[in-house]
Amino acid sequence: MGTPNMAFLPLFLLSIQLAVVLPQAQAQSTPAAPAPAADACNGVFLSYAYTGGAKLPPTLKSNPTRQPYRFESTLTIVNNGLDELKAWRVFVGFQHDEFLVSASGAVLADGTSLPGGVGNGTLFAGYPSTDLKTAVETAGDMTQMSTQINLVGTQFGVGSPNVPMPANISLANDGFVCPKPALQGKSLMQVCCTKDPTFKTNITVDDEFLPRRSGDLTIMYDVTRTYDLNYWAQVTISNHNPLGRLDNWQLSWVWMRDEFIYTMKGAYPDLVDTSDCIFGRQGQYYQDLDFSTVLNCERSPTIIDLPLEKTNDTTLGMVPFCCRDGTILPPSMDPSKSVSAFQINVFKMPPDLNRSQLSPPQNWKISGRLNPDYKCGPPVRVSPSQFPDSSGLPLNKTAFASWQVVCNITHPKGAIPKCCVSFSAYYNESVMPCKTCACGCPSTSSRTCSTTAPALLLPSQALLVPFENRTNLANAWADLKHLPKPNPLPCGDNCGVSINWHLYTDYSRGWTARITIFNWDDFSFADWFAAVEMDKAAPGFEKAYSFNGSAVTGANNTILMQGVTGLNYLVAETDGADPQKDPRVPGKQQSVISFTKKNTPGINVAGGDGFPTRVYFNGEECSLPSVLPTSDAYRKGLSTSFSVLLAVVVFLIMQR
Repeated sequence: MGTPNMAFLPLFLLSIQLAVVLPQAQAQSTPAAPAPAADACNGVFLSYAYTGGAKLPPTLKSNPTRQPYRFESTLTIVNNGLDELKAWRVFVGFQHDEFLVSASGAVLADGTSLPGGVGNGTLFAGYPSTDLKTAVETAGDMTQMSTQINLVGTQFGVGSPNVPMPANISLANDGFVCPKPALQGKSLMQVCCTKDPTFKTNITVDDEFLPRRSGDLTIMYDVTRTYDLNYWAQVTISNHNPLGRLDNWQLSWVWMRDEFIYTMKGAYPDLVDTSDCIFGRQGQYYQDLDFSTVLNCERSPTIIDLPLEKTNDTTLGMVPFCCRDGTILPPSMDPSKSVSAFQINVFKMPPDLNRSQLSPPQNWKISGRLNPDYKCGPPVRVSPSQFPDSSGLPLNKTAFASWQVVCNITHPKGAIPKCCVSFSAYYNESVMPCKTCACGCPSTSSRTCSTTAPALLLPSQALLVPFENRTNLANAWADLKHLPKPNPLPCGDNCGVSINWHLYTDYSRGWTARITIFNWDDFSFADWFAAVEMDKAAPGFEKAYSFNGSAVTGANNTILMQGVTGLNYLVAETDGADPQKDPRVPGKQQSVISFTKKNTPGINVAGGDGFPTRVYFNGEECSLPSVLPTSDAYRKGLSTSFSVLLAVVVFLIMQR
């Protein structure tokens, strides 16, 4: 080899440096302005542009469909309409098992925090800019009438030269229609969404705020007092679902501007921790603040309700609807107990040091014990709430700013119930038990059991003992009734609450059922309720004798039952009389329910119409048996009895 040309070497090194630096600079630069195609759209223009990606380790040669790749893309929204687009929401139909790491200028509308999986598509909402103004009111200022969301994440199985584009993009705001998006080349998707002329709304163009929405559960975030460095807000949780309920609720959110909780009334963080403040930006800015009196500095705090005895505590309580130990009842039970509220003092951080600079937290989540699953949307600015004046004068005080969070009950794929139902009837001696592993299979077990074998039929007395003590009863019953026994035997239902529905009587003018609720958990339920949905029998409901029973307004064919005064407490499981040999005893409540056939002509009670099609306990839908009790054994018994009776009669006649 010859001697390198030393004069050429600096140029060669410079070209290498440029080759490395230029792609990085391009990746970090601000995305270009929207394409001219946006000008032809007289509505809301959406575009999704794939801007780059790279293969990620590890290399999976044996399974290329699971090979991870980085992707970078830009979602653009431009309001070319005549009306301001308030609280914009855009759906992106991701389809490559995407795992989103960051999204600048937006949050996930279902309250999910990032990083997170979005492989089945996801809904984006604007943050901090939630509204897009029009060209008319801004003289075409693109910074006010458009926004660009830079997305970074991981997708699987789509490597160069293929491009991991979404299945579709669309505007999710009410009153808009979006055609199928068009692909421009391989890496750009565009669509123009326009106003739906058939959509009717009560919103006028001049409305400053969006109207309040309805949902299973709503949360109001009302700023009641505001200062330069901090503000006071009231958080009000209202239940609107006739069968929804929360016990020991836990509420969480994410601070987006480094805020922290100084003090609270009516609720409390589940963890009092200020380490994130002391070692973070907050401690550097508030150097004279005594952080030993600060409640919580977590970016995502979890809030819990206070016990009942704190209601009139002058320091922690004295907030209307506070301090109920986390219980929120459905309005169909008690409207006064369907609301929970607390107050919170929030300290802000630069640059938000202005009393008018207010930003609600995002990514709201709420959960309870043995309760439905809720999905919460982003906070939406609504008209300021009004509160009764504390002076007692007949006037209202208006909040400085109000945001509404709407949460709805969902049924996540793969979610397991927390309660189960067994069926029995007067015409069959066996109980149709809860399904095998109805509430999940045991992680550990003292014996081997089958997770797929159908549950064994049981004698009625077996319902009174825990599943682990039913083996002998189930085996003996199977032998007595000549029923098959799988080997190994089926696993238990593992449900904390089980309900037995027993068809008690059936006569010409009516029929009765008996419902028994068993609590196998180690905690009690105050103000419990159960609900049964009966497609054909509900109109004939007459009375529940040991429970308070009523038809549910807003829920078709549903009967609500709750304990009467003094009996509305479902106790926990307790030890037997002799803990050394007796099984544990469940908490139990029972009532007979009567029905008339006058309002349900043609009803076939024994044929299946006398059994509920859905059962709920404290708002949680329970698992039902896969089969109903049959009357074959009953008819066979009647036939045998009749044959014996006939033989006796013939014998007596012959003796005459």
